[in-house]
Amino acid sequence: MSLRLPAVCSFVAILTLTASAFAADKPNWRDGRKVFKQCGSCHTFKSGEHRFGPSLSGFYGRKAGTAPDFTYSEGMKAKNAEGLVWGTESLNTFLTSPKAFVRKTKMSFKGLASEKDRRNVIAYIKRRSKR
Repeated sequence: MSLRLPAVCSFVAILTLTASAFAADKPNWRDGRKVFKQCGSCHTFKSGEHRFGPSLSGFYGRKAGTAPDFTYSEGMKAKNAEGLVWGTESLNTFLTSPKAFVRKTKMSFKGLASEKDRRNVIAYIKRRSKR
């Protein structure tokens, strides 16, 4: 019985460390809200309210270039024709380097170098765009 206690303690320690690592990797929409402040001068979540960029209301899961009453760049129109739908993977690629992902985009933002920041802001966009 005394041999089992160290094994059980080791197993519990491994599970705790694994769970902590998993929780640390989970996107945090609250941190994403802070990152989104960089986007707020050009984008809003108010339906039909466009700034330099389109409203992000209903954005997550929507086909690219389809916000009503917004004039898109030729690059975004091309992505629309390709059938791009905004989801976690496409947003991650786009937010890494918008100009590399969408040629001729009007978006002047250079991108987010931090993978953690991208994951967090995507979680925030996903949460807010579905309201």
